[in-house]
Amino acid sequence: MMKKLLAILLAVMALTMSSAAAETLRVGMECNYAPYNWTQAEETEYAVKLASGGYADGYDVQVARLIAEKLGMELEIIKYEWDGLPMGLTSGKIDAVIAGMSPTAERKLTLDFTDAYYETDLVVVVRKDGPYAEAKTLEDLKGARITGQLNTFHYSVIDQIPEVQKQTALETFPAMIVALESGRIDGYVSERPGALAAIASNPSFTYTLFDEAKGFVANPEDTTVAVALQKGSPLLEKINAILAELDRDTRRALMDEAIARQPLNQ
Repeated sequence: MMKKLLAILLAVMALTMSSAAAETLRVGMECNYAPYNWTQAEETEYAVKLASGGYADGYDVQVARLIAEKLGMELEIIKYEWDGLPMGLTSGKIDAVIAGMSPTAERKLTLDFTDAYYETDLVVVVRKDGPYAEAKTLEDLKGARITGQLNTFHYSVIDQIPEVQKQTALETFPAMIVALESGRIDGYVSERPGALAAIASNPSFTYTLFDEAKGFVANPEDTTVAVALQKGSPLLEKINAILAELDRDTRRALMDEAIARQPLNQ
C-alpha cells in the first residue's frame, strides 16, 4: 500500500513540476547590448535576475516582461553569446530570442519571427574630436576605418562607404567602444538607440547625423527588431497579438527610459 501511495505521489510531483516548467517563458539575449539589454549588479524594479549571476535590464527585458505577463507565464532570461542565440532556440534550450535581432531573410530560413517590436535607423558612432564628427553623408566618411558587430547586417553595409577601410568585425559593442576609444578605428555602425546609449556613457563620442537619402541603404527588415521563435512555434500568434497593443509612443517611452537608466560602463 505504501509503495502504491509513494508511486502516486511521485507521479503527481512529476506532473506538477512539468506544468511549472511549461509556465516559464525562457528568453535568450546577450545582456551586453545597451540599451536593448545589459547586465547589472543591482536589483531594481525593472531588472530580472539571471541564473548566471547579476540582473538583466534594458528595452528587450521590458518587452520580455510584458510578453510573459500577458501570456500568464514566469519569465526566465538566459544569457547567451550573440552567435549562440539561434542554436539555443532551435535546440529547445530557450523559447524565444528577444535581443535586438533583425528578421533577416537568412535568419528566416531557420527561425520564425513575430511582427517588429522596434524600428530604428543606422548611424556611425565616432569620436567628437575626430575627423568624421561632422559627417553628414557616406561620402564624408570616405577612407575611414569602420567596423561593425560580427554576424550582423551592420557589418555588411560598411561597403557602401566610398573607399572605406573595413576593419575586422568585433564580437560585442563594448569591444567596439574600446576600439574607438583607443583610436584603433574611426567609427562603428550602430542602430540609433545603441549610439545614444554609447554616447551617454562615453561623452567623448558622437554619431553621424546623415542628411536625408545620404545615409545607409538597408532593407526595412534589417532596420526592425522582432522576437525570434522556433519554426512553427505556437507562441507566434499570441505574441503578435500582444505586440499589436504596444503602440509606437509606448515603445519610444520604454526605449528612452532604458537609455536613461543604463549603467555608465555599458
